[in-house]
Amino acid sequence: MLTLADLGVLAGVEVDDGSGTVTAWLTPTYSGCPAVAEMAADVDRRLRAAGYRDVRVRLRLDPPWSTDLITAEGRRKLAEAGIAPPRPTSAVAAAGPVPLTLSPTRAAAPSATPAPAAARVAVPVAAVAPVACPHCGGTDTEELSRFGSTACKALWRCRACREPFERVKEI
Repeated sequence: MLTLADLGVLAGVEVDDGSGTVTAWLTPTYSGCPAVAEMAADVDRRLRAAGYRDVRVRLRLDPPWSTDLITAEGRRKLAEAGIAPPRPTSAVAAAGPVPLTLSPTRAAAPSATPAPAAARVAVPVAAVAPVACPHCGGTDTEELSRFGSTACKALWRCRACREPFERVKEI
């Protein structure tokens, strides 16, 4: 089971020994994430089920959430669920400004035939590096849509096994 802690959304839990108050901190993947209310309610419900009476769930937007907060276990669980995990972005962030390059509107593995210039858009360089298929591990993959079932995922397809899959966007 993939947890909020695996995703780095659960930013911390503090227990006040004097009052017994438990405060859980959530950092949503996006400030406007529609799932925040449900995540907060679930954390509240589980802490109360564990015996805590005074529970507070707070949002923490600073520092912002990043895909680098996803744990190794979280990345493994995403792949097991058929969702390609994001690559670590810390190397890109450490390099300073994010370089942009022209890329096909459908991002494909570097070995694929380049798209005509008219079909190219500017995207971060890191976004066009090979993405491994979570089903077969192949890297002959292509992005079909910048958006998947949620705003934080994109829709991809593997050309080797022909299976579609979602991928968590790197931020």
